[in-house]
Amino acid sequence: MLARLGQALLLACCLLAGCANLNAPRPPRYDGPGALPPLAYYQMLSKMTPGELSRERSVLAALPKTPNTQLRTAMLLGHPRGPQDLGKAIGLLDAVLKSNEPPALGLHPLARLLADNYLERQQAEGQIDRLAVQLKESQRKSGELQEKIDGLADIERTLPQRSRPVRPAAVRAPR
Repeated sequence: MLARLGQALLLACCLLAGCANLNAPRPPRYDGPGALPPLAYYQMLSKMTPGELSRERSVLAALPKTPNTQLRTAMLLGHPRGPQDLGKAIGLLDAVLKSNEPPALGLHPLARLLADNYLERQQAEGQIDRLAVQLKESQRKSGELQEKIDGLADIERTLPQRSRPVRPAAVRAPR
């Protein structure tokens, strides 16, 4: 009787464990149709360390060049915490946007959004670079002007002191 009870409990545990596996969350697939899998992929990228991002780059490089893979590679190349290459990312997004294959058509809105974002970031980085050059030039000119002012002050200190002429007191008329 006790053996049968043990067998029944073991069978019940196995059945429950099997049911629990059916309800276990599956790892997400990022290569599915539509924009949701790439969006989930982008969310996953934000949780990765820089080392994991580098490994992910090599994983994506080994995959076939589908529109989804190109989009995910562009996301990785444009991710702020990874090694960025916005020019290459924009090129990949343009390839997705030019493709008229059915898998690519579902990705066009997301690819357009990312391409616009990356173009704006690229322009902002260019403007930052130009402003940095202007700042250095202004600092150089400011230094040169300060040297000229210091030189004039040195010249002024070396000039002999002039005696001031005494002015006669003004004569006042009686009232």
